Amino acid sequence: MSSSPTADVIRFRDLVRGAVHSLPDALTVNRGLFNLIWLKPDHRHSIGRVLEKLAASQPRHPALRFEERVWTYSEFNAWANRIASMLRQQGVRAGDSVAILMENRPEVLACVAATVKLGAIAGMINHQQRGEVLAHSLALTRARVIICGEECMAALASSGYTPDEMPGLRWIWVGEGSAPIGWLHLADGVAGGEPTNPPQTARVRLRDPCFYIFTSGTTGLPKASVMTHYRWMRGMAGLGQMALRLKPADVLYCCLPLYHNNALTVSWGAVLGTGATLALGRKFSASRFWDEIRAHGATSFCYIGELCRYLLNRPADARDRDHAVRVIVGNGLRPEIWDAFQQRFGIERISEFYGASESNLAFVNGFDVSRTAGFCPLPFAVVAFDADSEAPLRDARGFMQKVKRGEIGLLICEVTDRAPFDGYTDEQASQAKLLRDVFKKGDCWFNTGDLVRDQGFRHIQFADRIGDTFRWKGENVATTEVEAACNTFPGIEQAVVYGVQVPNADGRAGMAALCFAQPPDAQTLQRLAQHLCAALPPYAVPLFLRLRSEQETTSTFKFRKNTLKREGFDPFRIAEPLYVLRDRSVGYEPLTPELFAAIGNGTLRF
Repeated sequence: MSSSPTADVIRFRDLVRGAVHSLPDALTVNRGLFNLIWLKPDHRHSIGRVLEKLAASQPRHPALRFEERVWTYSEFNAWANRIASMLRQQGVRAGDSVAILMENRPEVLACVAATVKLGAIAGMINHQQRGEVLAHSLALTRARVIICGEECMAALASSGYTPDEMPGLRWIWVGEGSAPIGWLHLADGVAGGEPTNPPQTARVRLRDPCFYIFTSGTTGLPKASVMTHYRWMRGMAGLGQMALRLKPADVLYCCLPLYHNNALTVSWGAVLGTGATLALGRKFSASRFWDEIRAHGATSFCYIGELCRYLLNRPADARDRDHAVRVIVGNGLRPEIWDAFQQRFGIERISEFYGASESNLAFVNGFDVSRTAGFCPLPFAVVAFDADSEAPLRDARGFMQKVKRGEIGLLICEVTDRAPFDGYTDEQASQAKLLRDVFKKGDCWFNTGDLVRDQGFRHIQFADRIGDTFRWKGENVATTEVEAACNTFPGIEQAVVYGVQVPNADGRAGMAALCFAQPPDAQTLQRLAQHLCAALPPYAVPLFLRLRSEQETTSTFKFRKNTLKREGFDPFRIAEPLYVLRDRSVGYEPLTPELFAAIGNGTLRF
């Protein structure tokens, strides 16, 4: 009797098949490989130079689509040049920062292009921020100029940043009608600008910063990570040219916010790397998504995992496959919905990747392998990790140990000249992300803060984030695996899993905040308990449930867990329905004040 193929054999077959399928795109792939080899941090090259070359080589080709409007490469480049001329008149020089606070609109990309053409830095401010958080982010940019859209003026006012309060800054307004007092209207400034390429662009080096990209701030105030032209160009080569492999005739649709690297680096980089067209969406809408895809004739789009889940949760439609999309790029597509999403919407290829704004390398699924974050040729390691101390384990000599293939550990990436760590604007925060003396004295590695599974063949699969994984009954519980089990139960639309402290118990017990399509009855919750007990190890089954109408997320669809963790399972702090699993044969039952008291005084133990 023949045995079934092992996971390694299956993955090897997938790699070979993916390599064969990439042969028709060999020219684009080779261009990306050449760029990865040729690019050096000291080279004079930049985003602005890429745009200028495209404007010269294909001036009439569409560069940007937004709603009903289209800009050719020649038009877009000239627009960016006029804004750059205006910024020079406002005193912006190489190394200065320009804070950009707008929702998705063409002016964002034009202002970014203008800023980086001068060798200055575009501070990409999260337009969801308000008050002290927004003021903190603006302060980190140390901006000389603030460019604000009319839709964000109220947010800006809440931060205390106004022309009256800070007369030393220059203020540029984007909107309809007349600019407020103290502000220069972008349209007025552009009208007198020079359309020719600024000479400063030719002097920009790849190692120079181009953007400040902010962390989401889910665990404290946001930090500004430094993005260089070098990292952006590597993303263009590795993700865009080698993995996504667009052609000039392609249209990539992106409705993710432009202050996020998935939009600004991955999407825009993939487009500029091949001279394709970017179709920019104002914001994500699950109900309008496919209509906008069809309206733009998009052949590709950029996603975040939850975006795919929202689309999959929509009722099936006869037009689900009525589109021209053949390849998508993004991160966070969970393994449990990968196949269902690909099959329902007829997507030929999914270029999942792994990376972070501050990370010094990225993984990308360039070989069309299912349920993987992809491959990386640069030095990395997956090392043993202790969930209790939230730190990597070290042996008697003080060195870390790599996990075996198939095991989960902490992903770390070696810091080298070819994979530098650009860090944050805060040097102390930058140093906190570095691990030293990891495998030998003097080496230096970047701590991603993520737990991944080593899949072999230099591939990884995302498992969990540090702080999300918790320990219960002496075992590590990965929240993503529990969420995956919850999400396969009929009727559950979203699941957020986290650990909560239980009196008189070590570690943290599992709790799940669930959104059901319809409020569940007692029988449904009993079936849910049976489902989870069958799908998960005993220690991983959530002991507590919290039912919600919707989950709180960041603007990039990450679930906010901090408040959930703080509130725990306290019925006196939570108005939403709570349930407890004290008897697995009975299933989840309402968590009454009496049961809560019994847990607190130790009468009820788990």
